[in-house]
Amino acid sequence: MKTELNLLERSYSLFRYPKLANEQLQAWDAGDEYLIQHVEELALPKSSNILILNDNFGALSCWFSKEHKVTTVTDSFVSLQGIKSNLSANQLSGVTLLNSTDAWPSDIDLVLMQIPRNNRYLTWQLDQLAQKYAGRCQLIAVNKAKEIHSSTLKLFEKFAGSTTTSLAWKKHRLVFTELSRAAQKPAVEAYTTWPVEGHELTLANLPNVYSGESLDLGARFMLEHLSKLDADNKDVVDLGCGNGVLSIKLKQLSPTARITAVDESFMASASAKHNFKLNQLDDAQCKFITNNCLDGFEAASQDRVICNPPFHQQQAVTDHIAWQMFCDAKHVLRPKGELMVIGNRHLGYDKKLTRLFGKHNVKLVASNAKFVILQATK
Repeated sequence: MKTELNLLERSYSLFRYPKLANEQLQAWDAGDEYLIQHVEELALPKSSNILILNDNFGALSCWFSKEHKVTTVTDSFVSLQGIKSNLSANQLSGVTLLNSTDAWPSDIDLVLMQIPRNNRYLTWQLDQLAQKYAGRCQLIAVNKAKEIHSSTLKLFEKFAGSTTTSLAWKKHRLVFTELSRAAQKPAVEAYTTWPVEGHELTLANLPNVYSGESLDLGARFMLEHLSKLDADNKDVVDLGCGNGVLSIKLKQLSPTARITAVDESFMASASAKHNFKLNQLDDAQCKFITNNCLDGFEAASQDRVICNPPFHQQQAVTDHIAWQMFCDAKHVLRPKGELMVIGNRHLGYDKKLTRLFGKHNVKLVASNAKFVILQATK
């Protein structure tokens, strides 16, 4: 696994976050290299104001901060920590780091984008760019060529402006857009709102929250098997909370519960907090935290952890996030505390939980054709 980005007679040490002892994934890809080489050929004036969207672990931020004023926006807490770490390791400064719910700067000369997986988030970002910078600068975006479909380019055309593409290089392609499609008001609303049938609740999602316009099947199955908390079972973490639907259901079942909703997406944790108010629930004893799993949580401080783990990080499929979630959950649980997990059958979470909690402390709560719900007791 390479950790040195060597390009155009410059070199940077780059690592993913968090650092893993047996890391197999690189902190940048050929798309970063293609974008860097193209922008360097433009010979921008020094100290140009560059806005970078969705930089995975800081390759773009590190590179362009050497000669320009960079503002980087990400929805990922993990990416944000990776960018900070790589800037520090390479002794670079001068980058303004924003999360996805912050306001963007007004004075920008060029926008660079790693195209996000989520089309709703892409559409929202394109609309925001057109609203703020129409007629003032260009957007250059990058992704794997196989991920840039005609429908993707239509989104750029519709919401941002006139769009062309480059030739493919190392299986990646650049997208060039002249920002010009500014409407009098935003074309994309920040929140999408819908009712959850059968559960007497309403959800609203910001653009980059998973399952943005309906309840995903895993969460719906989990809702059916959440139970009222015992009188002494009051401290609960919803790990990977998304829009907060499981936290909301638990609060409805147990109004005195102290719930901490945690997600690595800034838009997810903001949506969860918003949804408590939307459903008229008292959140005085609740916390909404953006974090890398349960970093910094006190040991033996929780009675229950509920978890619907992701199995990808940005574009990479990986199981280290689920393993970290399970390890962190065990650390924060009190003796006899419970971890409740839902996952696709093929992911084999039962083996991981058995390894961590012991064979006799893991039981099957429910299953259907696609999902299993498991409970592990400390």
